Amino acid sequence: MLVRLIYASRACAPITQESLDAILLSARRANLAGGITGVLCHSEGLFVQALEGGRDQVNQLYARLLQDSRHRELVLLCYEEIPVRRYAAWTMGKVRLDKVNRSLLLKYSSTGTLNPYDVSGCATVALLEELAATGAFAVRD
Repeated sequence: MLVRLIYASRACAPITQESLDAILLSARRANLAGGITGVLCHSEGLFVQALEGGRDQVNQLYARLLQDSRHRELVLLCYEEIPVRRYAAWTMGKVRLDKVNRSLLLKYSSTGTLNPYDVSGCATVALLEELAATGAFAVRD
């Protein structure tokens, strides 16, 4: 059974391009081995990540993420059974939301910036869907 899990978190330390690249490299290797696909969105120390795969694999990964000291304030935005993967092309795609047209972010929030703590989980899911549909995700694997 396939599931999709979407969560948000805040970085505990400033995120550099090098640290983000290291996170993505590690995630891509582990996700490939575990049959997990997904995307990572980030902006100004905030992260939104979508994970897809087998229920056990996704649940185990989320349990590890809850223990990861690099981020805090993890909040589960969406967890659902899915018939097919939405992010099957990415072991871990990424998008820098500070590079996305502000009007797209404004469509889903009151401020035009990413703050998954201030919008509904449904709005975050819809934003990810639109980003995927418009090809905003980078580093396609």
